[in-house]
Amino acid sequence: MTIRSVVLDVGETLIDETRIWTRWAIRLGVTPMTLMGALGAMAATNGSYRAAFELVRPGIDLSAELAAWEKDDPDGLRENFDAGDLYPDVRSSLAAMRDAGYQVVIAGNQPVQAYDQLVVMDLPHDGIYTSAGWGVSKPDPAFFGKVLAVTGHAPEEILYVGDRVDNDVLPALAAGMKTALLRRGPWGYLHARRDDAAKADMIVDSLTELAERLR
Repeated sequence: MTIRSVVLDVGETLIDETRIWTRWAIRLGVTPMTLMGALGAMAATNGSYRAAFELVRPGIDLSAELAAWEKDDPDGLRENFDAGDLYPDVRSSLAAMRDAGYQVVIAGNQPVQAYDQLVVMDLPHDGIYTSAGWGVSKPDPAFFGKVLAVTGHAPEEILYVGDRVDNDVLPALAAGMKTALLRRGPWGYLHARRDDAAKADMIVDSLTELAERLR
């Protein structure tokens, strides 16, 4: 492969979402194990994370719940993340890829506030983008069209890295990009066992491994 740009997803690629889901469980009045078990069930059955909320609290209005949570805890992290949620290999691996001459771009499905949260982490990168900022989310082909535009490289020169086959690997491949499936997080472990995971150009267990293989 001739790769010039490495584009990385955010949730369960850069960010360990354990603390986020633990806070959500407390907010919803269930144990963390209950909510995470529901999330695992959704990952295994191609359900969405919203379906996990519905499972533990039928009829939940997520927008209303988020607004109420912000009112109750205006200074807390709530559903957000900070530098304490970064996976341990993120900074060193992004730095290693940039030192090796790769353009490093962060682009994933994230709400508006995630952009500022990522910027203040001062990660080694050449650009940060979110689905909210672009107005389009994965797996929409338009999202990957935006990736092409901001990198400035040909599709076959871009490696898209994420933890999901459905949201990351398959749509990136359809856009002509190379792909790496990261085997971490509930979706990552499950999706790595699927037959279509073999369509990824590589499957890695960490960003450290990815950086080493790119070198």
